[in-house]
Order: sequence, then structure tokens, then C-alpha cells
Amino acid sequence: MRTRAAILHELGLPQPYALSRPLRIEEIEFDSPGPGEVVVKIASAGLCHSDLSNLNGTMPKETPLALGHEAAGIVEEVGTGVTYVKPGDHVIFAFVAMCGSCEMCVAGKPALCIPGHAANRAGGILRGGTRFRLHGKPVYHHLGVTAFAERTVCAVESLIKIPDDVPLEFAAVFSCGALTGLGAVFNVAHAQPGMTIAIFGAGGVGLMALLGAVCAGATAIVVDPLEHKRALARELGAALTIDPNAGDPAAQINEALGILGVDVAIEATAHGPVVLQALASTMPGGTAIALGITNPAETVPLAPLMLVGGERTLRGSFMGASVPRRDIPKYIGLWRRGKLPIERLLSGTIGLDGLNEAFDRLAAGEVIRTMCIA
Repeated sequence: MRTRAAILHELGLPQPYALSRPLRIEEIEFDSPGPGEVVVKIASAGLCHSDLSNLNGTMPKETPLALGHEAAGIVEEVGTGVTYVKPGDHVIFAFVAMCGSCEMCVAGKPALCIPGHAANRAGGILRGGTRFRLHGKPVYHHLGVTAFAERTVCAVESLIKIPDDVPLEFAAVFSCGALTGLGAVFNVAHAQPGMTIAIFGAGGVGLMALLGAVCAGATAIVVDPLEHKRALARELGAALTIDPNAGDPAAQINEALGILGVDVAIEATAHGPVVLQALASTMPGGTAIALGITNPAETVPLAPLMLVGGERTLRGSFMGASVPRRDIPKYIGLWRRGKLPIERLLSGTIGLDGLNEAFDRLAAGEVIRTMCIA
């Protein structure tokens, strides 16, 4: 079997990507699905900052890499033993396959699935190895998904079935963006009416967290240096928006709201120093949640007294501590009731041939979520 896909051969090529062309659209080969595997025709794939981190080398990956991890599509073929989906089913992807039997999965934490993360680090899929080939040589999978392609082959454990009437042209947003942003609000912060939640970063994940906070009845504050993103945040229900270039965000929040700090601060920027800004904005007893994927070598200076003296908590959130097959149906239900207007996060569509230019726009902060329609 063959498919067109966006292949990354070299990390860290300079911007503009429209000129350096890090992504090449090439025809790759893959076999019919093996046991426990599924072939999916990709209907939509979102451009995420995590993809950008692979392009610029912030998060190094083995190459050649078939990029993309936020997607929705239609099942075309299933391998032996697959009963969860059948041809014709509509699905979205989780960027960690959930084995269901490791220590983390049994503990109800499939976002930390041990074999799933091992497969992602190896650039393969859950049952081991790669399935793609280019000129007879292996091509690595991206987080078990490979979204920027006409078709992909994946482990069935990477898939979540969705109703057929959820529009596939934007259903991909329920994948990474929802699992990470909404999960941080609902599963980690346990947002509820009366809480104050500051969200640092108004990209796709940060604004998804905003939608979750507003849905939960919390008072939401958004911190971002770009005015057009702050304006959108206000339209989506932020009670206050802060420009961090205008001064210390914590001081601005406290002065504007007349409070000693927020209950919860969510860092959604993938910049280490912003983690400290988020922590500094919390009240005594508050919690800062870091969810941006930073360079593994990046560190920040943290004074332990900031935690001890104010009984603050700094914790991480990977994939929003999600249980995808539990959470996605809930999010779709909230969207149906008008509680999660995720369509407002969309910034237009492109084809595979427009990916390099679209990543330039994402890097410049011009867009929220661009959808690639293969």
C-alpha cells in the first residue's frame, strides 16, 4: 500500500520554512495492518506546537520522520483481533497508545502508558517496530499517529471512536488540543465555579484550557503577549487578559482582581521561565500546572521556599491526565450542548503541500489551529 505523507529528513533547518522546506511530501509504502493494527484515512490533522518543536529541533526525533500527531479520520481496514473499530468508523487519535495492562494503565493513568511511551520514543507503534518505508528504508512514526498523510497505520489502542455526525473537518481538535488543554482543567485542576484560573499562553492548547475553565464556571485569566490572541480569549469568555510585556503578570492579576493570587495557574507555552511566572501568580495553597513540552535540557531556578512558605504545588500534566476513551465522549457531549465552541479555535485549512508555509505562520503566532486536509 502507498500513501503521500509529509516527511521530515533534517531537524533544525532555518526559518522561513517556506524556503528551507523541512517537510517533503513523498510517497511512502506500508503493508496491510497486522494483528491489532488499523489503517485510517486521515480526514483532518491539526498543526500543533509539538510538531513545530520537532521541526526546529527543540524536541529531537529520529529521522526520516512522518510527522503529525493530532488527527481524525475514517477506518479503512483492520487487522486480525481488532474488534473495537470496523471499516467505516470515524475515529480520532490519542498520541499515546494505551496498552491497558501496564502499571500506569491499570492505575487509571493511560496517558503515562509504559509501552505506549516506549513505542513513541522508538518512533514505532505499540507492538514494536515501524510500518512505513521510503525507497525500501524505514520511516519513523510520529507518536504512533503520523497525521500529515493521506493514510496511516496505527495500533488500535491509539484510536477513540466518535459519532459519525461530528464534522471530520475539525474533529482533529478533539485529539491533542482537547486531551491536553481540557484535561488539565477538568482532570488536574478539577475546575469548578468560584475558582480563579490563570492560563499562560493563548495558543491552541491554552485556549482549549480557557474553554474548559469557562465551561466549569471558573473565572479565567489569560496571559499572552499578542493582542489578537488576547482579544480572542476575551471573546471566548476570559474575564481578564494580561500582556506579560507590560509588567509582572502576577502583580497585574492581583491588582486587577484585588486578590492575593489565583487558585490555579496553567502554563501552556513550553517556555521554562513561564512556569515560574505561573507559580508566582498562585495564592498560598494554590497550584501551578506545567503542560508545555520544553527542551529536555531546559532548567529554571526555583526557590523551594516559594513552595514551602506558601504551601504551593507545582505539578506536571501530560496529555491532561486523560483517559481518552472516557474523556473524549464527554467533551463531544459538551460541544453538542454549546459549552465548548471549539470551532472558534480554527484558523483555516491547507493541503499537504502547504505545511511548510503553515508552520511559518504558527511559529509567528499568527494562527491558533490550522487544519491540514490531505
